[in-house]
Amino acid sequence: MGKLEVRGQGYWVRGQRSANSEPANSQQPTDIVIIGSGVGGLSCAAMLARYGFQVTVCESHSIPGGAAHGFDRNGFKFDSGPSLYSGLSYSPSPNPLRQVLDAIGEDISWVNYDTWGCRLPEGDFDTSVGAEQFCEVLGRLRGEKAIAEWRKLQRVMEPLASAAIALPPAAVRLDLGAAITVGQFIPSMAQHFFDVLKLTGPFSRIMNEVVEDPFIRNWLDLLCFLLSGLPADGTIAAEVAFMFADWYRPGVKLDYPVGGSEALVAAMVRGLEKRGGQLMLNAHVEEILVERGRAIGVRLRGGKEIRARKAVVSAASVWDTIKLVPSGSVSQQFRSQRQATPECDSFMHLHLGIDGAGLPSDLACHYISVNDWEKGISAPQNVVLVSIPSLIDPSLAPPGKHVIHVYTPGNEPYKIWQGRDRRSEEYARLKEERSQVMWQVLEKIIPDIRSRCEVTLVGTPLTHERFLRRHRGSYGPAIEAGKGIFPSPTTPIPGLLCCGDSTFPGIGLPAVAASGMLVANTLAPVEKHLEMLKDIGVRD
Repeated sequence: MGKLEVRGQGYWVRGQRSANSEPANSQQPTDIVIIGSGVGGLSCAAMLARYGFQVTVCESHSIPGGAAHGFDRNGFKFDSGPSLYSGLSYSPSPNPLRQVLDAIGEDISWVNYDTWGCRLPEGDFDTSVGAEQFCEVLGRLRGEKAIAEWRKLQRVMEPLASAAIALPPAAVRLDLGAAITVGQFIPSMAQHFFDVLKLTGPFSRIMNEVVEDPFIRNWLDLLCFLLSGLPADGTIAAEVAFMFADWYRPGVKLDYPVGGSEALVAAMVRGLEKRGGQLMLNAHVEEILVERGRAIGVRLRGGKEIRARKAVVSAASVWDTIKLVPSGSVSQQFRSQRQATPECDSFMHLHLGIDGAGLPSDLACHYISVNDWEKGISAPQNVVLVSIPSLIDPSLAPPGKHVIHVYTPGNEPYKIWQGRDRRSEEYARLKEERSQVMWQVLEKIIPDIRSRCEVTLVGTPLTHERFLRRHRGSYGPAIEAGKGIFPSPTTPIPGLLCCGDSTFPGIGLPAVAASGMLVANTLAPVEKHLEMLKDIGVRD
């Protein structure tokens, strides 16, 4: 892939500026236009290119990847978002993102690890994926009764985990063709029928039947929050079952992409481009074009239009997508419903490039810190995550240095920041104030961290809103299990589909990859869909 960059106001495509600063394909229609190059949009685009469609991706930012983009500062390579990966270093895998990579014939190098550090009210300890080591932790903290409860929960979750992965996400589509692509899995799904019914409700129903120990309940609330942005009573049981299938299988390891999330995004862009697809950076979509009631393309900032013969797919959030739809093309009721989708709170970030001389030898790659269980797992600044990926991938930092990403995961209220001038002293003071909880957690791990910093970047909800083009800096919908459904990938406008975190439960990479694959499959001929399933090993 050529170097991706933007200069001035011109559009850059694969590192080459088009004539007269116009998009390279502005004079020729494409089959499908994708709005946004996050992992959901790139999954959809690369899959569509595999299926033989001519695809153009319009990205507002100068860097592809959306919330998963990477960036450099003074030789330090930072991840803007995801820091925890699993189910990606092996195939076949139940992880939808792994299935996308297999389908488009792309991969990158992965490094494996299994342990992370915990800084909890009960004390500091390391824990690992897999069942046995966590039982050792429970034995030290809570005793044999807690171990018995956890093992009982594992037994209860085992058939539910099998049910959660009985239907590969790669097989699903939204039209009548699903009778063929999904139909082949009905026999295996039938044996899980009653378990599947349990997966549709909140995980708390299952937890309440098995778990009494307060620490285990708090721990499960924490895991649910990291999966969905909601505690156990708002997280659909299927998400937790999928996690149990992945994290607590024998020999499990966690993954990290060598080169950071930027390398993962680059692999997906390669999958798009090698089949003739096109990624346009600095191409801000201002409106979805609708003619005779059908979506027929997009209009970019500056007035340029890109026409789509087949469809327009928006990978922007549900709130940002509805802003692009022309007035009168959908009912006010539909518009209001989409705008009223509940949202997760936003983030605070610290991105640090540090001197690594003399660091403690027992540092973990990741840490989870909880200040007070009683406040509730989603309380503002109550949970802080720390990632030091250069411990396992030294390529992310200059020799002898390290990169650190600290963030408050979806618990920073946007209203605190709303309307503030990012250039004002007031904003600078608020950044300093609201970042202290991250510094304090980090100082418990590396006491002299402030004196080590060579690069210090503080991000706020306004940073999220600006650089990720995210409505109110949110990381996705906060739709409680049993109290609402995610917005459909389909819309009342023929030819307009949606993917991304707004259309699939969960706020992580597996969810957005599944959403993109779902839309691509729906647009593809059934025979090509079946061929793809055979190629990735999920059907004979």
